[in-house]
Amino acid sequence: MYGILFWIIIAIIVLDFLFEKYLDYLNTTRWSTTLPNEVKGIYDEEKYKKQQAYQRENHRFGILSSSFSFAVTLAMFLFYGFALVDGWAWRITSNEILAALLFFGIIMFASDIISTPFSVYDTFVIEEKFGFNKTTPKTFVLDKIKGWLVGGLIGGGLLALIIFIYSKTGDMFWIYAWIIISAFSIFMAMFYSNLIVPLFNKQTPLEEGELRNAIKNFANKVGFKLDNIYVINGSKRSTKANAYFTGLGTKKRIVLYDTLINDLTVDEIVAVLAHEIGHNKNHHVIQGLILSLIQTGVVLFVFSLLINNQALSKALGVEQPNFHIGLVAFGILYTPVSFVLGVFMNMLSRKNEYQADEFAAVNFKPEALASALKKLSVTSLSNLTPHKAYVFFHYSHPTLLQRLAFLKKFEKEG
Repeated sequence: MYGILFWIIIAIIVLDFLFEKYLDYLNTTRWSTTLPNEVKGIYDEEKYKKQQAYQRENHRFGILSSSFSFAVTLAMFLFYGFALVDGWAWRITSNEILAALLFFGIIMFASDIISTPFSVYDTFVIEEKFGFNKTTPKTFVLDKIKGWLVGGLIGGGLLALIIFIYSKTGDMFWIYAWIIISAFSIFMAMFYSNLIVPLFNKQTPLEEGELRNAIKNFANKVGFKLDNIYVINGSKRSTKANAYFTGLGTKKRIVLYDTLINDLTVDEIVAVLAHEIGHNKNHHVIQGLILSLIQTGVVLFVFSLLINNQALSKALGVEQPNFHIGLVAFGILYTPVSFVLGVFMNMLSRKNEYQADEFAAVNFKPEALASALKKLSVTSLSNLTPHKAYVFFHYSHPTLLQRLAFLKKFEKEG
């Protein structure tokens, strides 16, 4: 039985990789050396050539980096690398919690070290070449160290607690783990911007003036209580612009990248924030959180049924089942289910994006949002003509052209 499971795991890894490469290939069929009619008025000839060059560079680099990652992952299963690391962990300690922490710590640290050259090339060569990178080597290294510390403390702490609960409650551990993870998820949804973001970026309240007054006036108009408007120093790492809504209840806040303020007009920024407020007004934040918690509960329940399956552990070359080996094997076997759920979540997300666009268009100015979306796409050299299949499987947002067509009807109605 374990032999069959082993080859099922290998098949899932291979098929997932090949399907992703096929979707990438479909996108390359949309490349063009001349400016397509549908993007005229958004890109000029020179900017479009730069965008296409950026896409090609990222595509070539993506093939290299993903193929390397695929080869390493495949080798870990074919040559029983997980069993090797598992053996190292148990030789160091007989405590199951410490063994699991060592197991995942070794794998994640090694994985990060191996992937670092690719991150360096992407940041300091590709992004630098096209004028996006603002990250210094010092910031890059500090981000790595902080990421390890935060991941180790939070991820390691949660893992240790869940394994402790498992050791005390057995197969019913999933209920208690679900409660803990749900509470943690809600806590992070409320306080992530207060606790984690400041470790990496500086956030300052938006200063008094025309922009803050315009945002406050719009928020009051639509009955949205907003006291927290912050500016984040996104330009510390990249020239790309963004804005996001975070928090729940009294902890909700809107965060603007300083690059967004530099690139857009006041009306365009208010339109972008109107879109973000639209997500809140349509309860998309709560919806996403609830769906995530339900999915977590289902995953934990199914995992609890398989955690002691000896065939799963033997498929990875480990005779005696344990929590961390069962988690690795289950993670791969769950990939097809996760893939299907991901497609569903992307479909729901695209629907939600249209609703947020509609809120902004009806309550503010559709032409301002359209103008902002165009500017953001052009300055980030976004792909405006992705293949429909790639959009279906991977896009959480409609394409720019789809959103502009959607906003057009509100301009006409206005």
